[in-house]
Amino acid sequence: MSVQERKERERAGRERLIVATARELAEQQGWDAVTTRRLAERIEYSQPVLYSHFRGKREIIGAVALEGASELAEAVRVATSAADGPRTRVAALARAYLDFAQRNPAVYDAIFQLDGGFAYAQEDTPEPLKDAFAALLECLGEVAGDGVPPGLFTETFWAALHGVATLTRAGRLPPEETERRVELLVDRLAMV
Repeated sequence: MSVQERKERERAGRERLIVATARELAEQQGWDAVTTRRLAERIEYSQPVLYSHFRGKREIIGAVALEGASELAEAVRVATSAADGPRTRVAALARAYLDFAQRNPAVYDAIFQLDGGFAYAQEDTPEPLKDAFAALLECLGEVAGDGVPPGLFTETFWAALHGVATLTRAGRLPPEETERRVELLVDRLAMV
């Protein structure tokens, strides 16, 4: 291995460590607790080393969002691939999405609530974000209905899931009714 390859590998390892540490700190204490000073202390590197990887917190949030979007896409695909029939697939998608949001609140916020420096639904949207939407579209496109653009239906269904996820987490909706909400979304919105 050349010196350059070793340096690139070490740099990539530091970047993964920074992102993992930011994610862990955000999940434990919230995004307000994630500062370059605290990250530097936790990973035992100086702040200039952090700044050599990320210009600031916004870029760190963006890196967590991209990683999380890939995980969300995978969770949705795994859940829907094991389901038989459109209704079961849509319900599995909804459950996987809501479960991801509940288990990873800081990551979910990084993807959908915080400014990670990305444009959404644009040509230059990063691939992991496009892929997360594609994972939803793959399942929901088949139930959009006649004359309904699959992308528009997917956006609407996703907006409903996002509302359930954020309102439940905020204590505005009782969590014990989540399964009934999923059933309503599947039966009334997706009509499968």
